[in-house]
Amino acid sequence: MVKFDYVHDVQNGYRKVLNSMARPGVVENLNEEASNIDSEIEAYKSTVFMMLMLLDREVTFNVISKDSEKISSIVSEMTYARIDTIEEADYVFITEDACNEKLHEALRRVKIGDLSNPNKSSTIIAEFNEISEIGDIELTGPGIEESNSVYISGNRQWINGRRKINCEYPLGIDCIFLDRNNNVLCIPRTTNINI
Repeated sequence: MVKFDYVHDVQNGYRKVLNSMARPGVVENLNEEASNIDSEIEAYKSTVFMMLMLLDREVTFNVISKDSEKISSIVSEMTYARIDTIEEADYVFITEDACNEKLHEALRRVKIGDLSNPNKSSTIIAEFNEISEIGDIELTGPGIEESNSVYISGNRQWINGRRKINCEYPLGIDCIFLDRNNNVLCIPRTTNINI
């Protein structure tokens, strides 16, 4: 079995995530990078990959899952990142087993920054069963020529919640969505969502 290469796999995956963040609606695949991860964390391999890519001792995180204590403990051990409340965490990870119920609630509680420091906001990383570039959700805004359509499975309550907290740019949050096929879709705070 090929081992996860912390340098090269993270660099390659980072480029893909950055491309998706710069071009909202573009779905990238992290299968090549994430497939080599061997972890006991009950989450998608792409989610574990994102944890390894984003977390270190300088940032805080929170995990919303049916097994959040165990996952948080393992992630903190692996990355040296500190566990914090949803209200204070830099990164909030929501696993698929909790996403439909908890994503909308998490959006009401995460930090959105302030006018002096809009960068002091949270990024939500959430797992969905399926995401794709063809669907009924329309994205518009910077990085999109006219509009892009995407499909994101599951409950859609989160769309209105996200719209409310991102209404006063530069305040707001960025979202990174992952699916069971290790696809990644980024929706930055500047992107408008319509159904």
